[in-house]
Formats: sequence, C-alpha cells, structure tokens
Amino acid sequence: MKDSPVLIDTDVHNQIGSLLPYLPKAWHERYQTVKVPYGAHYYSSIGTNRKDAFPDKGGVPGSDPQFLISDHMDRYGIDYAILTGSGVLGLSLDPDPDYGNVLAAACNNGMIDTWLNVSPRFKGSIFVNASDPMEAAAEIRRHASNPNMVQVLMASAARMPYGQRFYHPIYDAANECGLPVAIHPGTEGKGISGAPTPSGYPTRYMEWHNILPINYMTHVNSLVCEGVFEKFPKLKFVAIEGGISWLPHLMWRMDKNYKALRESTPWLKRFPSEYIKDHIKLTTQPVEEPNNPEYLLQILHMIEAEKTVMFSSDYPHWDNDNPKMAFPRMPKEMKQRILAGTAAELYGLHTRPERRDDIANDLADQIAGKSKQSPEHVWGEDE
Repeated sequence: MKDSPVLIDTDVHNQIGSLLPYLPKAWHERYQTVKVPYGAHYYSSIGTNRKDAFPDKGGVPGSDPQFLISDHMDRYGIDYAILTGSGVLGLSLDPDPDYGNVLAAACNNGMIDTWLNVSPRFKGSIFVNASDPMEAAAEIRRHASNPNMVQVLMASAARMPYGQRFYHPIYDAANECGLPVAIHPGTEGKGISGAPTPSGYPTRYMEWHNILPINYMTHVNSLVCEGVFEKFPKLKFVAIEGGISWLPHLMWRMDKNYKALRESTPWLKRFPSEYIKDHIKLTTQPVEEPNNPEYLLQILHMIEAEKTVMFSSDYPHWDNDNPKMAFPRMPKEMKQRILAGTAAELYGLHTRPERRDDIANDLADQIAGKSKQSPEHVWGEDE
C-alpha cells in the first residue's frame, strides 16, 4: 500500500537518563549508589558504541532524541524506531525483586516522558522484571492502553528457561493486551541468571558474544515444548539480536525428536517448527555473514523469513547494520516483509508517520525497483 511504512527498525538503543525523578524516595539512596545493576562485565577493546554517534550537543550515543532522528532515522528513511533502552535490562537479575520492580516502572515512565512524547516515530517497549511475573503482568496492564508502547521487553538472561510456568502470568497479560514479548541479550552470566553457557563462563568478550545464540535456542525450545503457544494462542515472541542461522537446525532437531517423544508433550498439536514459524520473530542484527551470500539466502528461505524476520540496526552500537548494505539480494516480497511488513503487522504500525522526507521516499523507490542509483547502493537487489 502506498502509505504503508517502508522501513521499521526493531532494535534502537536509547538512553532514558536518570531514573531518580521516577523512583519513590525510599529507593533514591540505593539508586544513587548502584543505579541499574549488572552492566557490562566482559571487556571489549572497541567499546559498546560507535564513535561517530555522539550527539552534537554532548551526551552519550542514544541520549538525544533529535540527534537520533537526524543521524539515524532520517539518514536511512526509517519510519519508526522500536526503542529498547540501554543498560537497563539487568533490573530483572537483582536478588531483590522489589528493586527490580521499581526500576522497571521508572524506566517505563521515563521512556514515555523523554522519548515517546518527543516524536510519533518513536515506539516504546514496556520493561518488566521477569523475576516477579505477577508484578510484571501488572506493569504490562498499566501501560497496555498507551498506543506508543508496542511490546513487552525482558532480559534474555534468566534463572530458568522462559517457557516454564513461573513466567506464564507475563504471557497471560501480554496475550490479553495483544502485545508481543521480546527478549534482548547483554546480561548473560550476570546476577541471578547463572553462567552464560552450559559449560560455564567464557574467558573474554569475543567468546561470550559468539555463543549468545545458545541462550535463544534454550528459550525458543522451552516456549514451544512447554506449550506456551497452545495456552496463549495469540502470543508472539521476539528474539532480538540473537542471530538467525541457528533456527533451521533447532527446528529440524525439534521436529525429529517430536516424532519419537511426543508423549512427553501431549499438549502439542503440531510439529514444533510450525509453532516457531507462527509465533517466533527474529531480528536481523547481527546477521550472519557467510563468505557465500547465497548461503544466508538459503537460511532465510528455510525459516520463511518473510513472516519470521524483521530488520533491526542495533543503533548506536559498534556492530550496527546499515539497512541498505546488510543483506544479499533476495526476492522483492521477502525484502519488503523484512524491512517493514512483518513489523508493521506485529506492532500495529500500518501507516507512515506524518513526517516524511526525501530520503524516505527515495528508499521507497529503491524497494519498488525505481532507483536510479547503482546496484551497490540498493538494499539487496531483487531476484
């Protein structure tokens, strides 16, 4: 459709700023001492953020809404940015659930005041403390009526796999409110979550970063096998920044074992891969980059990427992706779905925001095959 979004970025990291104004006074001293617990613990020589993403007026990358719009959204013609915060997901991993709960509420109120009220192009995530599912469900219901809050967001690190019944109050609230539940990495191996791999702790950042998909495999496996999508049939689950190429292997293995072991999961009515394709969404960054780009295209076909994959940039982090350069050539329909179509349906963003510019219109022409630019500047030529 002519007025449909052209490009939706499903993982943009914004800085909410100090949470002190949004916290009850009883928590001020603790917050001033420890802030949000469980930040980075593996040293990276290149840091977290791009060096060119610092706002002109000062501050850290992702802290200035207007600069983020001009530096990232306007540059690439991004219609909407799904905001996922920065350095706050550790709130789910504190041993004190009450502190995690007040931090989550403060993050949500701060998100609304400092970002969602600035531009209709920003859409927010409802932060919840997954360690206290009943309070997390209440937090979801408090914000579900706000049309600018479009998903629930939790740390991908957890005490136990996310399909287990302990977490079902969160899914009940999200299912009731029509909101997807998303997870995001960065806290694996911290707080009450335990080691980031089944064999313990990696030595350095590169090892930790390489192996993050195993945690996503754990959660997807758990969600399906525990029957979450039978119990909550409208629920969608978004695996942000966990990669893509692991999913075919997991689906094949789950389907094979289901044939012999289905008596242990009698609530499942379909093959596990069918639940995955209907309920799980992946975001693209950091997309795998095989030497032969055709291999990635094969993976995308295997997982029916036109309904399971959504574009994300991970701005302003060091490995963020340029939407015009991140992928191999692919069929036009698949490209349009990854860039915006699937996200538009998931988040209810069916029309472009009122503010449009020449960059966005140029991108729309590129996707429609009308670009006058040379092929290397076009986001994935059509097959």
